[in-house]
Amino acid sequence: MGTWRGLRTAFILGSLVTSFLIVVYWDDIGGLNLYQLQEPKGKSPHADPHLPIRSHATSTSRSQTSSSVTVHTTASSTTPDPEESGGAGDQHGEERRSKQGDRKEETREDVEKGRSHDTVSEMEQEMRKRRITDMCSGRDGAEFPRRTRAFEQIPNRELDHLIVDDAHQIIYCYVPKVACTNWKRVMVVLSQSLISPASGKPYTDPKAVPPELVHNGSLHLTFAKFWRHYGSLSHHLMELKLQRYTKFLFVRDPFVRLISAFRNKFGRANEDFYRQFGSVMMRRYGNVSGSLPETAAEAFAAGIKPTFQQFIRYLLDPVTERESIFNEHWRQVYRLCHPCQVKYDFIGRLETLETDAEQLLKLLEVDHIVHFPSSARNRTATSWERDWFSKIPITMRRELYKLYEPDFKLFGYPKPDGVLLQ
Repeated sequence: MGTWRGLRTAFILGSLVTSFLIVVYWDDIGGLNLYQLQEPKGKSPHADPHLPIRSHATSTSRSQTSSSVTVHTTASSTTPDPEESGGAGDQHGEERRSKQGDRKEETREDVEKGRSHDTVSEMEQEMRKRRITDMCSGRDGAEFPRRTRAFEQIPNRELDHLIVDDAHQIIYCYVPKVACTNWKRVMVVLSQSLISPASGKPYTDPKAVPPELVHNGSLHLTFAKFWRHYGSLSHHLMELKLQRYTKFLFVRDPFVRLISAFRNKFGRANEDFYRQFGSVMMRRYGNVSGSLPETAAEAFAAGIKPTFQQFIRYLLDPVTERESIFNEHWRQVYRLCHPCQVKYDFIGRLETLETDAEQLLKLLEVDHIVHFPSSARNRTATSWERDWFSKIPITMRRELYKLYEPDFKLFGYPKPDGVLLQ
């Protein structure tokens, strides 16, 4: 019996000593990582948002411990002897550390540049939005048609430019001649509303979407179509989406946009615009004797086409406004997108298209899904204004500015004194 008690006592003492040694050894190695099995191989904990937060902490601890062990092992077994290598080990080490330091500095500099750029972009957006708020509230004394009307008072036909993407909670108001083809392509990709004949699946690359298809009115869900789908609930649903969705538009210098519209629609043989507008301009203001050619192709072949001055006279003619609302390609942006009734979260500019597009896709949290398609810059530039307006009487130029003055002021474009004071 005495022998048995002695053995049991020795076993207990041995267990205590072993436990003590384990505790000491635990402290030396930094602890056991209990979450190691939760981390997929070859994948950083930062890459998987579903990993436990504690896994991140233990992973950091494990990384630090592993580094210390590696350094220790390398120092004791693989570092060359300075005397045998003629000091090469120290020299290489210094060079390596210097290069690593340079890379770290470059990384920090890149990060700081990115942060600085984001800050500037955010400040610019706030200025653009504040300018619209001030204009619409009448603080600067500006007055223009429909400034104070409520959203409910906007006729349904004037809501056809507000494209809705419910899947990503986005509302885009498109403005013709302001990169709207490419932005519509982006919206097609996000909404998956068009099937590619090649793959039989929705388009994933905006550049692959045929530009002639994106202007098909049936392709996009707009506010103007809500009445057909939702009836009496339409306005309530619109207001909910306006509150919850991210809303954006892109704008452009108003006079440059007019020049671009004229070049695009009347500088080439466009049958629809020739019959509906071009022939009307020439009959009213062109002193045309006899009948005009029936088709644009025939007219252009004979050298008969509207001039820019006839186009401006058409815009300023009160008869034009009485006959019908301005065509969307020269209708003012404030009448297309209703910035006093719709509080836009992002106002982009064609003049800063690339940087604004990048910032916007990040804001929409779709930059991992779609990229804005790059394209050659539009040839119509602000520097062309003097040449295009040189033959327009100064009184007409000033009337035209009054017609588009709300767009100039709402979106922060300077008064074109070079055109108006000549």
